Amino acid sequence: MESLASTTLYVAIAACAVATIAYWVHTLGLGLVVRRLATPIGEGPAVASIERSGDNGWASHGSIGHATGHFATFATWTVLALLTVSLIARWQAVDYAPWSNMYEFTIAFATAICGFYAVFEQVYVARQGTGDRRQGMRSPRALGSVALPVVLSGLIVAALFFPSDVRRLVPALQNTDLLAMHVAAMILAYAALSVSFASGVLYLVQGAHNRFDRLPKARLLDEIGYKSVMLGFPLLAGGIALGAYWANSAWGRYWGWDPKESAALITLLIYGVYLHMRGLRKWSGARASAVLVIGFGAVLFSYFVVNLWVSGLHSYAGV
Repeated sequence: MESLASTTLYVAIAACAVATIAYWVHTLGLGLVVRRLATPIGEGPAVASIERSGDNGWASHGSIGHATGHFATFATWTVLALLTVSLIARWQAVDYAPWSNMYEFTIAFATAICGFYAVFEQVYVARQGTGDRRQGMRSPRALGSVALPVVLSGLIVAALFFPSDVRRLVPALQNTDLLAMHVAAMILAYAALSVSFASGVLYLVQGAHNRFDRLPKARLLDEIGYKSVMLGFPLLAGGIALGAYWANSAWGRYWGWDPKESAALITLLIYGVYLHMRGLRKWSGARASAVLVIGFGAVLFSYFVVNLWVSGLHSYAGV
């Protein structure tokens, strides 16, 4: 099972790289066009070129066109399926929830980001419909050009820098039920918030006046960011609450201002400020998007910096 987990992980990395390229090609409006060269005696050899196209990723004037947006979506679901298989195989190999160290957590985090992004894309692409060609150019799939590189980066970091060997759980982690629930809640929260990061980045690029035809409208990006926080915020609060309950049973206190606890609380407060300012002060647009980007920076700080370089009771990185 351990070898199956590793094999499917590496295949998923390759598929994720393909998906990332496809999303960028789609977002930039490129397409593969094949033409036959004219010669004095008739048609000559076929020559392929990548050119900007005008119809949502289709090459609009050639004998072969590639619907890169649809292909990118297919590749994303393929990545999600492969990573799910990898996690299940790892779970079978270690006999506990496979997110007890940085290697396992990073793969689970990347899987959850891929899953949340795929669902958001499915919902918003279906809602947009296909009736308006110009709206089609503003495909919500452009979010994938930010979300999938995050997934790919996480998978590459896990494969290259974190040890994958199976180890016994340290005593504090041996409550496998709480390990499964608490860490899963944090993974799902962070993954949902990654969608808000992607929407925030694209909003800052797009601007309130919709600078680019091939990006979703600013209003849609603002909506996606808000809805992903509405999903991620309660998950994060619940994950922190579960962690406090576990801390009391493991260390005899609910809260001790451990660096990990403090970083998670700061992250929660940042997103709480976002929701508060949006609800009471009607914040939206660039200011709100900047908060989303800062919030995801806090997520990465809590995850990478605290785990790797700050000593504390949560130092279970396994590196």
